[in-house]
Amino acid sequence: MTSHHETRQLPYNGRQVYDLVADVAAYGQFLPWVAGARVRKVDDMGDHQVMLADLIVSFKLFREKFGSRVVLWPDDLRIDTSYIDGPFEHMESRWQFRDTDAGCEVSFDVDFAFRNKLLQGAAGLFFHEAMRQIVAAFERRAADLYGAA
Repeated sequence: MTSHHETRQLPYNGRQVYDLVADVAAYGQFLPWVAGARVRKVDDMGDHQVMLADLIVSFKLFREKFGSRVVLWPDDLRIDTSYIDGPFEHMESRWQFRDTDAGCEVSFDVDFAFRNKLLQGAAGLFFHEAMRQIVAAFERRAADLYGAA
């Protein structure tokens, strides 16, 4: 299994950054390697929402669709994602947003394993850099939406 943790301080409030990350349908507009995003359905559970979503990830010769269950906790400013179907054996991630005096602290954790051992080995070579680029893409998107810090 491959895992990554990253914490960033951003000059926006937690609700703004939470809303940006919760907008899964927009991922194809700004995330590297995401060729498309589709929200299948959203169920309102009162204190949280459960979204079923698909992402099409494209990198060189690799192009795969995978489905995720995204649980949105707006009062806690937390987003939990778990894998439904596609090329992974396992995939889970968590975004947590905490307001601070300087904006918000964003914490991102992800761990996954590909079913295909060759893909898993290749992922280990570029995974951490790819995760940094993805987090940086969210930061750029926040600056585009909410103004440069």
